[in-house]
Amino acid sequence: MMRSEPIVFALAFALSVPLGLAPLGARAQDLPIAATADIPETVKECFADYDPRAEGPSCLGQAAQGCTAAATDSTRDIIACIDAETAAWDGLLNAEYKARRAEMTAPGLAERLQTAQRAWIAYRDAECGLEVARWGDATLSGVVGANCRMEMTATRASELRDKKADP
Repeated sequence: MMRSEPIVFALAFALSVPLGLAPLGARAQDLPIAATADIPETVKECFADYDPRAEGPSCLGQAAQGCTAAATDSTRDIIACIDAETAAWDGLLNAEYKARRAEMTAPGLAERLQTAQRAWIAYRDAECGLEVARWGDATLSGVVGANCRMEMTATRASELRDKKADP
């Protein structure tokens, strides 16, 4: 089950600002540099302590929150900020995947990890697609999808970090 803190912030923020002011397809590189400059470091700090199974507040989404504070007031900017945080989590996920794969020297183990990772990607895409579809054409469906991808990517990165080659 996904945590709700980041999406609650994003939804509350999105509802409090005028919608549809940014051009379609806004991306992190379209935001002011100041808005995204701290995201990689904030995510790295979060990753060190992040446990998706823990109860209570999480650092997940904090980097996107800082970005949205510096961005213009639009849903597309919120999505771009969440996507920028997701990209940082994805970089950590890829590093953890490569490290675990290199550690898995038993016959067939690295290939099984690769199969599992490919299945996880398909699951993430399907699950987040479902979340977006549940919101239909609502303006916030994009925020929901971006938040889903961020949460699932962060969770998978921590799962890979905590996975050991030999039990």
